[in-house]
Amino acid sequence: MTLDKRLSEDYIAAYKAKNAAVLSVLRLLKTAITNRQVELRKPGAPLPDEEIISLIIRQAKQRKDSIEQFRAAGRADLAEKEAQELAILEQYLPSQLTPEELDAAISQAISETGVTDPREMGKVVGAIMARYQGRVDGKAVAAGVREKLQAS
Repeated sequence: MTLDKRLSEDYIAAYKAKNAAVLSVLRLLKTAITNRQVELRKPGAPLPDEEIISLIIRQAKQRKDSIEQFRAAGRADLAEKEAQELAILEQYLPSQLTPEELDAAISQAISETGVTDPREMGKVVGAIMARYQGRVDGKAVAAGVREKLQAS
């Protein structure tokens, strides 16, 4: 089943169950998908799963940023709402790499790119982010790459 079809079915199920939180998140996500279809000049044509995953990643990143900002402002109630929405979005993302898998991916990317200078870590981070789209956190990748390059 494609991700687009799964989102549509979950949207209908949330609507029938009157689950306002899930319904709200899926409605925003479906709107983002429609907007992306219009940007690509393919309204009505289904987006590939990779494109939908990138939209979900963008939505999840927005939620994470909002959580940080709300907590910094002392608004725990709004941070909790954003955390709930983030949890709903994460159900549609591929499983995250474990720390061991991430470490192995970093080592492999460093050897493949041949980078030894920490100033060129962007090449390694870019390679990892492209290969494991949606399965890694950019901040964790950057920190791991920086640590490995400085240690060598």
